[in-house]
Amino acid sequence: MPKINLLLLCGGGGAEHDISLMSARFFESSLATSDKFSVLKLVLDERGHYHTEDGKLCDLTNRREIRFEDDNTPAWPVDYVIPCIHGFPGETGDIQSYFNLIQLPYFGCESEASSNCFNKITAKMWFSALGVPNTPYIFLHQLDDDAIKQTEAAFDLWGSVFVKAASQGSSVGCYKVDVKANIANVLNDAFSYAPYVVVEQTIRARELEVAVYEYQGEVVATLPGEIICDSNTFYSFEEKYAKNSKARTDVVAENLSPELSQQIRDYAIKAFKGMKLRHLSRIDFFLTQDNQILLNEINTFPGLTPISMFPKMLQNHGHDFTEYLIDVIGRQVDLS
Repeated sequence: MPKINLLLLCGGGGAEHDISLMSARFFESSLATSDKFSVLKLVLDERGHYHTEDGKLCDLTNRREIRFEDDNTPAWPVDYVIPCIHGFPGETGDIQSYFNLIQLPYFGCESEASSNCFNKITAKMWFSALGVPNTPYIFLHQLDDDAIKQTEAAFDLWGSVFVKAASQGSSVGCYKVDVKANIANVLNDAFSYAPYVVVEQTIRARELEVAVYEYQGEVVATLPGEIICDSNTFYSFEEKYAKNSKARTDVVAENLSPELSQQIRDYAIKAFKGMKLRHLSRIDFFLTQDNQILLNEINTFPGLTPISMFPKMLQNHGHDFTEYLIDVIGRQVDLS
């Protein structure tokens, strides 16, 4: 049977553009071990233009073809696409809407689920509606004196807050506020990233992550892994990806009772199924000192870099990433 023409998209032009390129290399190496795919990798830049790694411009048409600006290069029909784009327009659901419109099958969560998870306020409303506990918060829709007063009141109540741009990924536009006088400036910074801002109670807790994915028709939730940051820091964008990061990641969290581990996994599966997620997600939790479990956020297209937790947790659970991809793709297109 002819190989499946698989389009691997990466980049996006946003804050996580370079991380997306790193994740795409992981997909490339995984797909290269299979003889079922012919892979074309394209980069999406900040202007919304597609190009090959050597700079050749092209478009993904509504006929599900890659057409190159160079007339000498024949069109390349697309059977399947992996939108390996962190943040906009991948995790926001925008690019999935286009795939749906042109009826092109794709890997990962669908448009509505992606959008619901990417917006931190919408996501928290879903968590509560599903009965999954999450961090206390307030919602701000504009920067004005009232927003500053609401945040100051929350600070007085909680002692410390996190101010987060509501529609950004990978800790972009997130700020821990321990000094009340800094609130106005921090809100100004957060609103520069998004039109809505969420202010959360600072939770002093363990940071636990669960890889949740579909394999052979079942939803799988791994044992929780743990992010251990340097003292008095949080898992910021820099802590995640800087070469000199002092953060440590444990693929399986230590000193976690079987009962708590199972409850976290149950909540993860409940959120995955309830929010109609698909194929993969990394679901992040807090565990407080009194063993209260709080869902922090869902990443609908988690990082797949050399330091990323998702592929490590999947492998630790006993699954091979390439076999997992073949299983998922084979349920959408014919690989026989």
